[in-house]
Order: sequence, then C-alpha cells, then structure tokens
Amino acid sequence: MIKLTASAIAAIELALEEDDEAVRVGVIGGGCSGYSYSLVFCNESDEDDMILEFDRFNVRIDPHSAGLLENTEIDYIKSLQSSGFVFKNPNAATTCGCGMSFS
Repeated sequence: MIKLTASAIAAIELALEEDDEAVRVGVIGGGCSGYSYSLVFCNESDEDDMILEFDRFNVRIDPHSAGLLENTEIDYIKSLQSSGFVFKNPNAATTCGCGMSFS
C-alpha cells in the first residue's frame, strides 16, 4: 500500500476540480531509468484497481503499479526553487536526477 503525506493530500485537494473524484497513481514505462511515476486526475476505475479512500477523493492504482509502488510514500514539497510531488519508493534500485523515474 502507498502512503500520502498530509502535504500531498492538501495539494491534491487544492487542485481538485468540482467533477474530479479520484487520482490515478501509477507507473509507466519510460524515463531515464526505465519507469516513470504517473499522477493524474480520473473518474474511471477498472475492476482490478486498488482503491484508497480519503475524505474528498480516492486514489486508484492498477495491479501492476501497485506491486512496483508497494510501501511508497508520496509527499508534496514546496521550496524557492521548485514544488511538486515526490515519490519515496523503497523498491527503486536506482533513480534519475529528477526523481521522477526509477528502475
């Protein structure tokens, strides 16, 4: 199971549009290290999705991504130089410099 920090939950809630009901967290092929993280708003789910419920939204994860993201913490950071979601994935053997891809 993944974990969202309080900062990540607040950032998602702030970005939600009125008709958004869920965030799809996943892993897609590509990036400098083999896999890239994906975080998008969605309103559809597949019957095999793992669903995590929060007050204002759900997180949906497909079975393949769920295995690669096991015990991952998603945080939201904001600094003078950048802001965005950070994936802290204990299953990643290597990551690229930007932190958005892994193997």
